[in-house]
Formats: sequence, structure tokens, C-alpha cells
Amino acid sequence: MTDRQQVEQLVRELHAARLEGNLERLCGLYADEARLRIAGSTDGKPIAIAAIGIAEIRPWLSVLVKTFRLTQYTILSLAVDVPRAAAHWRVDIHSKITGVVVPTELVDLIDVRGGRIASHTEFFVPV
Repeated sequence: MTDRQQVEQLVRELHAARLEGNLERLCGLYADEARLRIAGSTDGKPIAIAAIGIAEIRPWLSVLVKTFRLTQYTILSLAVDVPRAAAHWRVDIHSKITGVVVPTELVDLIDVRGGRIASHTEFFVPV
């Protein structure tokens, strides 16, 4: 059974791996059959990603790591109700392609099974 501290640590590891841009570390946090959904809008254009299973998730995480660098990380709130967590956080997202920096707020909704991420839904909006 996963406890509160383990779920919180998993969320913090997820964020740390995103900040590092470490694809292998990121992928290792997800269960093989995990679900990933990312939804938001930038420049008035909606963005939506959906993937099931690490084989579909890995390419999306690879694109995120290759395209964006995250700085100025601040976790605004973290709520854990085992086996779920909700994290509200803020970063500056730097495009490695255009050089544009966009301050952004994100919310992660995470379900954990067996000590790994079983479901991850992320919402984001530039601030």
C-alpha cells in the first residue's frame, strides 16, 4: 500500500525530473499501462495530448523535454488523498526552439498504483 509520504515524494520526483529534462527518470515514474493527458492553451491555441501506456507516453515526454526548459519552479499547493494527489505549480517555460519564455501555472492530477503513476492529467495556462 502506498502511503501519503510516498505519493507526495512521487509528485516531487515527477517535477524534479521535468525540471532536469531527464527523459529516462520521467518514464521510470509511470506504470507500463499509465494514462497521460495534457490540456491547456497558449497564444489562444488549444493544446491537448492523450496517451495510454508507456510506449505512447514516452514520445510525448520526449517532445516536452527536447522542446522546453523549465525554470523558476514554485510549488503553490500539494494535496494528497492516497492514492491521489493534486499539485498546483508555477514555472517559466523556455522554448528551446524560439527562445520565448512564458510564465505558466500548471495543475497535476495524479493517481498512484504500486508506487508509480497510473494516471496523470495536467492542465496548464500562461499567466
